[in-house]
Amino acid sequence: MKKTDSAPADTTNAAKNTVQSLAKGFKVLQAFTAQEPELTMAEVARKADMDNATAFRFLNTLVNLGYVDRVDDSRRFRLSLKVLDLGFHAIARSDLRTHARPILRGLVGEVNEAASIGVLDGSSVMYAERVQAGLTQLGVDVRIGSRVPAYSTAVGQAILAWLPRETQRKVLAGQPLVKLTATTITDMDALLARLEHIREIGYALSDQETVTGVYVLAVPVLDVDGTPVAALSVAASVHRVSLAQFKDNAVDAVLSAARQLSKSLQATGGYAAHRVNG
Repeated sequence: MKKTDSAPADTTNAAKNTVQSLAKGFKVLQAFTAQEPELTMAEVARKADMDNATAFRFLNTLVNLGYVDRVDDSRRFRLSLKVLDLGFHAIARSDLRTHARPILRGLVGEVNEAASIGVLDGSSVMYAERVQAGLTQLGVDVRIGSRVPAYSTAVGQAILAWLPRETQRKVLAGQPLVKLTATTITDMDALLARLEHIREIGYALSDQETVTGVYVLAVPVLDVDGTPVAALSVAASVHRVSLAQFKDNAVDAVLSAARQLSKSLQATGGYAAHRVNG
């Protein structure tokens, strides 16, 4: 009897029901990152794994639809603000954001100039909500939907510290460990040791590791099983307070706020699960 190879039914059905041109269009959009916000057509083609002619057609289609802009006086492209609308619409429906907003307001004061909540998305942290004290002096342009590397941020480290070691390594290896400031940790072993220490003390404290001039303290928001679904953070300017003073002023309040948000989400089932790219 002749043996024949066949693909699993679920794989076959998935391929049959996938609109390949739509999938390719999203690969073009995903080629743009925070590290490389502007790309040439050839760079998009390489990142999206397609030939130049195909990339050219997709880019022009996305330009016509308003999701991609041409950069003036150059051969480069970038995502338009219309792309952000897709993410904002999803965030706006999130129970996490609704429950977090009043808690964040309570964390902002004379010392803490901003309070945020972020979720893990791949190897980055995405800010889901942020409250600032008037005209903040932090000089940091963080908005809802902004993304920062998980490895260098207190928010990212606070989430990672409560995840399995295998997942920690996967997230940390998901992007180059670039030294963003003089205090950024870029050694894998040192980062893993930092995460272990954070798990022991219950919070992550960042001394200007992502942006010079800003202290950040973050605490994970845990579900009923102890899995991190987000992290709450507060930030202050190094010009207004010392690191020790900032920690003493913030740690109890942020720990309490994170517990409050955890209980609120558990009561409503409003979890925002982290996602790690596979």
